[in-house]
Amino acid sequence: MYTASEWKDYEVLDTGNGEKLERWGDYILVRPDPQVIWPSDHGHPGWKNYSGHYHRSSKGGGEWEFRGLPNEWSIGYDLAGCGSRLAFNLKPFAFKHTGVFPEQAANWEWTSSIIKEAVLKRGENGVKVLNLFAYTGGATLAALAAGASVTHVDASKGMVAWAKENANSSSLSDRPVRWLVDDCGKFVEREIRRGNKYDAVIMDPPSYGRGPKGEMWKIEESLWPLLVSCAELLSDDPLFFLINSYTTGLQAGVLDHMMGKILVKRFGGRCESDEVGLPISGTGLFLPCGASGRWRTPE
Repeated sequence: MYTASEWKDYEVLDTGNGEKLERWGDYILVRPDPQVIWPSDHGHPGWKNYSGHYHRSSKGGGEWEFRGLPNEWSIGYDLAGCGSRLAFNLKPFAFKHTGVFPEQAANWEWTSSIIKEAVLKRGENGVKVLNLFAYTGGATLAALAAGASVTHVDASKGMVAWAKENANSSSLSDRPVRWLVDDCGKFVEREIRRGNKYDAVIMDPPSYGRGPKGEMWKIEESLWPLLVSCAELLSDDPLFFLINSYTTGLQAGVLDHMMGKILVKRFGGRCESDEVGLPISGTGLFLPCGASGRWRTPE
């Protein structure tokens, strides 16, 4: 399992009865997690003294209960070896989210370490990264901090604006980055026609979604052709490819197989795929939070 174990401003305090108890900076949140099928004695005081609790509805969706939780607050993450503290502006919004997936810190460390090494060889801004379905920009911030130039693409105007806020709070807004509101599949096809190339691709595709003009995305049908197209965008000396999945049924082995058939066959290198997860304080256990497929060229 790829574990995000270096957080100081975030931790999973306890889990049980379909929920997880988390500390986000100075605030305690209770949020549902369908993988937490074990019971809890609710012995941790946070179960009673929380700042926010997202109650899932039996009819779908849910709503927040607030006890002194502000509309916005921020946390930081110290990225190893980059001398950078990534800042994330948090806002509780629909369907339990806060604006960052903390388990992805494991991938931020992996991608930034590869980029840093390549920048030493190629020079500053000599590494071009494409971040698709880029959300609020965690992977973008890590790549910028490591010295890459980044093209950040998401279909949601609000998410791109949020990512810009995070870059500004992280003192990275002066780094070379393109912020684009676009359908990821259509953008990739245009980049192929333009002849543009990237040294690395990161993608965090949803199970379902729509582009800014109503374009339909269904991961079981759309991911394979997008992966084929993205392979056309890789430079002659690519560094890595990262796919994240939170879709039930699209496990690490599936990602590994797809990347092997396309990327290893074409460029060589190797794949490694696994679950991503977070440590649960004081238990020695880890909470699974999806899967990541990683490919990189030989070192």
